Amino acid sequence: MRILFIGDVVGRPGRTAVEERLPGLRAELGVAFCIVNAENVADGIGITPKLAERLLAAGADVLTLGNHTWRRSEIGPYLGTSSRVIRPANLAAGSPGRGVTVVPAQDGTRVGVVNVLGSLFLDPARSMWEIVDELVEEAQRETPLVVVDVHAEATSEKVALAFWLDGRATAVLGTHTHVQTSDARILPGGTAALTDVGMTGPHDSVIGVEPRLAIQRMRTGMPVRFETAQGGVRIEGALVDCDAATGRATSIELVRVPA
Repeated sequence: MRILFIGDVVGRPGRTAVEERLPGLRAELGVAFCIVNAENVADGIGITPKLAERLLAAGADVLTLGNHTWRRSEIGPYLGTSSRVIRPANLAAGSPGRGVTVVPAQDGTRVGVVNVLGSLFLDPARSMWEIVDELVEEAQRETPLVVVDVHAEATSEKVALAFWLDGRATAVLGTHTHVQTSDARILPGGTAALTDVGMTGPHDSVIGVEPRLAIQRMRTGMPVRFETAQGGVRIEGALVDCDAATGRATSIELVRVPA
């Protein structure tokens, strides 16, 4: 069983890369199931129902989100009905949507996906540590294959969660920083771990933003309207091979595809 996780899709450049390359990439890599973090797909921040449907139509099986989930007001009702687009489970309990789902792959194998938000700088309503065991167990009642998207700033939180879930989750993969890390590994219990899968979008940028605008804000401290950069577009993510019967990962490798 081969699972592809595509890192934070940023703006039109990232979305176009996914729409144009994902169908062929799935076939080329032999991917049975694809997860895409899509919280920045709408002009670099947030997501809309229309854009979610476009990514699903392009070949994503499940979309995960993050701290920018609510930047577009129209996404609330959509998340309330969708089983393939999930948001961090530790947002406010009364907010629409779900933080865990189980979806069939192309061959019918069911895959669980969990989405949680780290604490440092992101201030979720609840700590992910209070609920992550329950989320994984909920998915495990239907399948041994469980992938966790930990959307967090701190590398320590992501690595710690991977070790905590080692042997219970198929993979614990980090998102949010938009910088692909080089620490892909299989932990002793058979869980694939990676601190951050990277960014799908323009890499001639400051994590997706036009450099001059990001620099202006940093140098002056004044509000600046960010714009998505355009150059150096590529798809980044992780490819995980796993045993569908046990849920254990056998390998993980970085994905970096020019678009």
